[in-house]
Amino acid sequence: MSRHFVGDTVTLLGRSLRHIARSPDTIITTAVMPIAMMLMFVYVFGGAINVGGASYVNYLLPGILLITVASGIAYTAFRLFLDMKGGIFERFQSMPIARSSVLWAHVLTSLVANVISLVVVVLVALLMGFRSGAGVLAWLSVAGILILFTLALTWIAVIPGLSAKSVEGASAFSYPLIFLPFLSSAFVPTDTMPGPLRVFAENQPVTSIVNAVRALFTEQPVGTDLWIALAWCVGIIAVAYAFAMNTYRRKIS
Repeated sequence: MSRHFVGDTVTLLGRSLRHIARSPDTIITTAVMPIAMMLMFVYVFGGAINVGGASYVNYLLPGILLITVASGIAYTAFRLFLDMKGGIFERFQSMPIARSSVLWAHVLTSLVANVISLVVVVLVALLMGFRSGAGVLAWLSVAGILILFTLALTWIAVIPGLSAKSVEGASAFSYPLIFLPFLSSAFVPTDTMPGPLRVFAENQPVTSIVNAVRALFTEQPVGTDLWIALAWCVGIIAVAYAFAMNTYRRKIS
């Protein structure tokens, strides 16, 4: 059964990746907004924001990477919605394939597309002056965190993709996720924020993830932020996966 599931998922993943290859503008569009934000904050606001003497592009990049992921997963919901409305799911259910492989193919497609967008953003950051002395292990740790974060948001995206009533509804859910890094340590240190906002910023998932990635890039002690970030990502994946599969079963039953 597991071999059947893996084979079906790989086949459907190939189908989805071919769609991405035929429309690379989706990846370009996903990367454009975070890059525009990075340019604006570094060159317009960066000089007015005190981050303790560090290069602002170095400080900013972890948050921009999370915004890149939040922007990209909107396309996952959009593609799922189109497949649901186009009857693709019903056609797949009439074939001898593993049911969950359809969803996993979309999720893995999202992962591949977002990784490409993240690489593009990092390359632009390097052109803007981003530098890191982090070793291979630190970079692999950053990649692991970003992959987990992408999976977490992608499984959240699956839910509106399956249940939305319109294209706009399927994609609009990503707006709060894009806005969330602004209420974190992504752009300014949390100790500059007023009391209630500071409490929220310091106890939401983005701050721990940003702090962990930033510490890895700057070769600083990660502390508990890494474990808190991993706990948030794994917890979100578990809850979102359960809700997504329940929604999927109800839709195809």
